[in-house]
Amino acid sequence: MRLHELSPAPGSKRVHVRVGRGLGSGLGKTSGKGQKGQKARSGGVKRPGFEGGQRPLYLRLPKRGFYNKFAKEYVAINVSVLNRFEDGTVVEPIMFIEEGIAKNIRDGIRILGNGELTKKLTVQAIGFTKTAEEKIIAAGGKVEVI
Repeated sequence: MRLHELSPAPGSKRVHVRVGRGLGSGLGKTSGKGQKGQKARSGGVKRPGFEGGQRPLYLRLPKRGFYNKFAKEYVAINVSVLNRFEDGTVVEPIMFIEEGIAKNIRDGIRILGNGELTKKLTVQAIGFTKTAEEKIIAAGGKVEVI
């Protein structure tokens, strides 16, 4: 296959129809818009959800809940994930991004107690669950709350 042999897929290119070019064209005079009315005018397109001036449904329904802009958003990481690091490593929050475990630290990292830990590590995080703390200490490591 060569560059000059390339062509668009059949049916993917349509011929542009020029409207308003005389009665003989079939789409002259009103250009397929009919007689008068909102849809015949320029800019006569109603926004999605418009109900002809009636109160739209999305405004008639009550609002529910709220968004707490002061809420802390922690990244949860299980103890089993810590096995990726070598023995004796001081595991800092930035290391989770470097390892590809977390995309973003957000407001801090919280270690959860799911899984088993076989390595002796010093783990630094914003918080630990009781089971996570017990498992890290049982493996011979340390827990440091930042």
